[in-house]
Amino acid sequence: MKDLSRRTFVQASTAAAILSSSSFFDWAKAWAQTAPWKPEAGAKINLMRWRRFVEAEDAAFMKMVAAFKAATGVDVNVVNESFDDIQPKASVVANTGQGLDMVWGLYSLPHLFPQKCLDQTDVADYLGKKYGGWAPAAEMYGKSGGKWIGIPVATTGGLMNYRISSMQKAGFKEFPKDTASFLELVKALKKNNTPAGFALGHASGDANTWLHWALWSHGGQLVDKDDKVIINSPETAKSLEFVKALYENFIPGTASWNDSSNNKIFVSGDLHLTSNGISVYVAAQKDNKAVADDMDHAYMPIGPVGKPTELHLAFPILTFNFTKAPNACKAFTAFMLEAENFNPWVEAAQGYLSHFLNAYDKNPVWTSDPKRTPYRDVSKRTLTPGGLGSLGEKAAAAVADFIVVDMFANYATGREDVKGAIAVAERQAKRIYR
Repeated sequence: MKDLSRRTFVQASTAAAILSSSSFFDWAKAWAQTAPWKPEAGAKINLMRWRRFVEAEDAAFMKMVAAFKAATGVDVNVVNESFDDIQPKASVVANTGQGLDMVWGLYSLPHLFPQKCLDQTDVADYLGKKYGGWAPAAEMYGKSGGKWIGIPVATTGGLMNYRISSMQKAGFKEFPKDTASFLELVKALKKNNTPAGFALGHASGDANTWLHWALWSHGGQLVDKDDKVIINSPETAKSLEFVKALYENFIPGTASWNDSSNNKIFVSGDLHLTSNGISVYVAAQKDNKAVADDMDHAYMPIGPVGKPTELHLAFPILTFNFTKAPNACKAFTAFMLEAENFNPWVEAAQGYLSHFLNAYDKNPVWTSDPKRTPYRDVSKRTLTPGGLGSLGEKAAAAVADFIVVDMFANYATGREDVKGAIAVAERQAKRIYR
């Protein structure tokens, strides 16, 4: 890696210093003495989490894990997995009842097996009361059957990452706010050999977020409010045409992109517009300062429906109800989200993690660099993979199976015509929504 920019280095170092200082460990020990949850004697926690995209975030997280062990005596073993491996591996554990105590996963993961999740309503109530309440989407992600089966830790915003000079050369003074103008920008970028590119492969984060936005922005929906499949509609067809028009102007290879593909290509300087978390910017600050200085972020453009239709990547944490250390797991979950932990952790993440608890709006990470500010509110702006319908096991299964993603990819790449692409998605959805 190349040298960190001074700003990035100072912020990452400051956050790390806070989390490793003796005063922090003293606070952690004091917290453990008064916390509502007392870990079981000899408790150990096996935790699986998504593999980090921002190195400083991971370092801050592991220092927090070390502080929890020092304060409580609980050993937390952390296993890191790629986005795409989290759901299948968690499902195996849910079925076998062994191997893990906790999973920090994606989207609506707890809703895939709600009956296997520990009730954490007491944790949610404790945190909500202490930190200004939860963003509206938090309840949808966290609750099932009137109880909290997961705690929404944070969100990664899937926003527009773009090169300022390329946008201006394409004839735009500011980033387009509507989908029609956005399409014109993408076409102009291709003509100027400064192309855009968005994932159309099985990228759990990137592909699901922007393609649900594309569907919803044109009025398409997988299901209605009663969970009846309604994907076969003129609005869905319009969204397919929109995405195909975009795809025809993309950089080659997007049909096979995973969640790291666009990051690498953007930082290299070959990609000039994509949808992603702020990890592209963080990486560029380290590895290609010229790109970082020339890039910025914007909300997703508004489509014909006339209102924001964004889907961002939520990260809920769950505890399996067969764990031998339920109190230790609850204590660790609450510990993660206490201000003394969460504030420096979010600063270390440099905008990659956005909060669900309202009190953290005031964290200076969102204003110290204006390029991060759009990511502050993504937890408040986000819809859920359920769309108009409920966020339960069926919606969780639909997003895990890439039904919407594959529909767009099938048409954009020519594997199916419009009717065929919709028919495949409709058939798959009806198998789930019976």
